[in-house]
Amino acid sequence: MMKEPPNGADDVHQMCISIVPIFNHLDDEELGEIVRTTVPLKFSRGETIYSAGERSDRLYIVHKGRVKIYRLSENGKEQLVRILGPGDFTGELAVFNTTVHDSYAEALEKTEICSLGRDDLQRFLLKYPSISLRIMDEFARRLDESEKQAASFATEPVDTRIAMYIAELADAANADQIRLPMTRKDLASYLGTTPETISRKFAEFEDAGWIRQLGQKDVKILDMDALLLH
Repeated sequence: MMKEPPNGADDVHQMCISIVPIFNHLDDEELGEIVRTTVPLKFSRGETIYSAGERSDRLYIVHKGRVKIYRLSENGKEQLVRILGPGDFTGELAVFNTTVHDSYAEALEKTEICSLGRDDLQRFLLKYPSISLRIMDEFARRLDESEKQAASFATEPVDTRIAMYIAELADAANADQIRLPMTRKDLASYLGTTPETISRKFAEFEDAGWIRQLGQKDVKILDMDALLLH
């Protein structure tokens, strides 16, 4: 559901577009052209940005906050697809044709979004082909991530999936202390298990001396090799 744009949107537009990997290689004049077509949107925590079955004809770029992308199974069970942060985007299928969303997007906190309509986006793709290449790079990254997740679900036990996820976060942060980017409920959905199992496995990892929990979201890794090879 579209919300009314806030006042003083120009600065938000400029900052929003300039942090997006698919646009940040453009020069100031080119960025300015895109900025003039964007619509700023604001959402409170828990608000739905779009729902499955709704018309998909816009690209949504996260400026501030976080967005949860998820699907619902036939029995109503939620399956987390990904968490978006500043600079990430969703609705990219609008680039190719007008279709309907197959997932839901929900603001996890107070969130600001810049939105681009399909016609404007396609015009920019024709004018600046490098944007298309950046979008294809993101498609490839997401496909690789989905294939790894599917393979992990099919072949790895849940404790291995959790350990690998912790290791990926640590590698991305280049640090031995990480902050989980989602609740344990959402993490359970993402890893194909239950919140109770997540909590139990974290406790087991801590008892083994592999990690130390520093609250609900912060984790210090004490022995990465043992965590991955257990």
